[in-house]
Amino acid sequence: MTKSQAVATDVSALLRARNPLIWVVTREEARVERCLVEAAAAAGYLTRTWDVAQGAAEFDGSILRDVGGTEDPGSMLGVIKKFAERSSNQERCVWIMRDLPAWLQPPIGLTTMRQLRNLARSLPGTARETAQAIVVLTPSGAIPPELESHATVVDWPLPDREEIASILDATVGSLPDELKKTAASNGTRDAAIDATVGLSGEEAQACYAKSLVQTKRINPVAVTKEKRRVIAREKVLEWFDPLPGGLDAVGGLENLKEWLVARKLAYSPKARAYGLPAPKGVLLVGVPGCGKSLTAKAVATAWGVPLLKVDLGALKSKFVGDSEGNLRKAFRVIEAIGRCVVWFDEIEKALAGATQGAADGGVSSDALGAILGWMQDRRGEAFVIATANDVSALPPELLRKGRFDDTWWIDLPNQEERMAVLAAAFRTYGRAQMGHSVLTGVAKACDGFSGAEIAALVPDAMFKAFADGEREITAEDLLEAASTVVPSTKTSAEKIAKLREWAKGRARPATRTVEETSVRGSGWQLDI
Repeated sequence: MTKSQAVATDVSALLRARNPLIWVVTREEARVERCLVEAAAAAGYLTRTWDVAQGAAEFDGSILRDVGGTEDPGSMLGVIKKFAERSSNQERCVWIMRDLPAWLQPPIGLTTMRQLRNLARSLPGTARETAQAIVVLTPSGAIPPELESHATVVDWPLPDREEIASILDATVGSLPDELKKTAASNGTRDAAIDATVGLSGEEAQACYAKSLVQTKRINPVAVTKEKRRVIAREKVLEWFDPLPGGLDAVGGLENLKEWLVARKLAYSPKARAYGLPAPKGVLLVGVPGCGKSLTAKAVATAWGVPLLKVDLGALKSKFVGDSEGNLRKAFRVIEAIGRCVVWFDEIEKALAGATQGAADGGVSSDALGAILGWMQDRRGEAFVIATANDVSALPPELLRKGRFDDTWWIDLPNQEERMAVLAAAFRTYGRAQMGHSVLTGVAKACDGFSGAEIAALVPDAMFKAFADGEREITAEDLLEAASTVVPSTKTSAEKIAKLREWAKGRARPATRTVEETSVRGSGWQLDI
């Protein structure tokens, strides 16, 4: 049973229980309406539709001629009332109303709102033979407060893999015979399905159609590119490109990297058969510029999954309920996508109003509640990485055990890690590795530097070397670049000291101690 079929079964039960008003949150009219017709039929109801363009109509689109003038929502509600009261009618009917929410807004919508409330109160008491029910289709989950006690809200899910597979098969089935064999071979079918999971049915079909037009086949790579464009259009999630090199691009943090590599195994079929639970995520706390955000990007590359960033600030809206609605929309997409890395960058800033009493109308508190509820109840395979620079600003509820698998403390890099960061920066910028003794001297000169400050020395040295005859960079170039840096240990000494004090006993160190390094090895190699 698909997710949509499960929800349709619930809707059918609601109709049999004589629920008069069902508020369905979805952007997919066509797909959801087909499911609603099946749900209504299972409960013994006919299905008719209404919108402001054609008024009342049969589901096949033919206009109901005996109820003219129903383009007005108030008139339509009056028609439904008459259908429920006519003993000669003997028709149980579900009315799918597509454009109603816009006509319920005050002040002009007060009359229509009152009509709908009165109707919702009276419909359960009508004869079963003439039972009528109203299903409101809307992309917004913000239900008017006047209807909260009358309406049942149903959040319709995006299509799952099984539904996407049906859409793909239908798309391929409509092709000429000479294209069917090559459009989606066995080797690309599963990849093509995975590439569109997280999209609506119409969006998935459009992605497949565009790929067919461009390449004469279902190309998973082309479909993924189109999927990125669709997700960017929604403005609730940001899709990041894979970080070249993966975890190898992150210098140091060997304890954290070892933990992440081990958690990747939890997604294997053997791990599932063993009963190993999917990892939930991590909270990375530490000094700014020491690899928290870089780690989030690297994990997605190492695990071979999409990286989706949730920008909580961008999701905020001036309208009541819209911010939380945007966040829930993002969570629906994440759940539909399946395996992915979800990144909350500097989460303490976005949720500051929830703990500091900001005058934002409760937006931050609502966002916190939505995040906590999703993290507690989610069933998908999304791995959450939240980063924070100022842990004192984090809500205590977010730090409770069970929200994350672990909290990691990322400090300023030690000598070994400074060398690893330099080595990773050389690889990133395509520079030849320096000798161990030379690299050791540069790393010592960078004592107290953050990882970002150390990595930035390489492009700074490259600028100097390029201007000096396009030569290769030297240790002197790096040392000269380092001499111009005022490290964060000087500009934020007190803040770093407080963070270190908090981390004691509360977070796991991402960096190996000298003793651990001597036993396990440094975890990286340099060309000497």
